[in-house]
Amino acid sequence: MSSPIAVLIGSPGSGKSTVGRALADRLGVPLGDTDAEIETRAGKPISEIFVDDGEETFRAMEREVVATALTSWSGVVALGGGAVLDPDTQADLADHHVVYLQVEFADAAKRVGIDQARPLLLGNPRAKLKALLEQRLPVYERLATTTVSTSSYHPEEVVDAIVAELPLRGENRS
Repeated sequence: MSSPIAVLIGSPGSGKSTVGRALADRLGVPLGDTDAEIETRAGKPISEIFVDDGEETFRAMEREVVATALTSWSGVVALGGGAVLDPDTQADLADHHVVYLQVEFADAAKRVGIDQARPLLLGNPRAKLKALLEQRLPVYERLATTTVSTSSYHPEEVVDAIVAELPLRGENRS
């Protein structure tokens, strides 16, 4: 049974994919992205899952993928922004080093952009992103072992901050 070195959580636009890749590269381990795994299993983008099958179906798939990731994936795991809303996922995260990538609203809005397929931001993306951030902030903060701001920082600087907070794992610490 394997366990991730770090689990990244945060809102859309917080840098989970970018920082996750950089962190995994720095540590010499794989990156597991639960959103990418869901898309692979479904054979279509998340935005199409929402449209074709509904959010409930997506969340059930997400829960299954996250549960697998937290018990059998090694390296770094990046969770989708809403995965932490599931109570079972919250309970499962208690056994892991959870890194909350904190981002200011203005930076998240710039990074997300209105041209990207983000099903929960359809309509008025800025207003919906602000509401998502406000709704999820207390959950992210409560679950975090470590909180690192990604606003105004280069991904490598964020990785430096994360690595400094990781529990020692043998001699493979850089």
